[in-house]
Amino acid sequence: MKVVVDYNVCEANARCQEVCPEVFKLDDEDNLHVLIENPGEELKEKLVTAVRVCPRQAIGLLDD
Repeated sequence: MKVVVDYNVCEANARCQEVCPEVFKLDDEDNLHVLIENPGEELKEKLVTAVRVCPRQAIGLLDD
């Protein structure tokens, strides 16, 4: 599984970081960073929730 973020759409609301801080991090300048681009299956449930709660729908998950 691969995490993709459309940074042209992302507003850095940090909802994804609230749900899955293992993968998403907002820095002091409000830039979103993906910490683990290819996370393990143990994080899938959290990532699906992060995709769902993103207000701009800027996050996607791709199957490898």
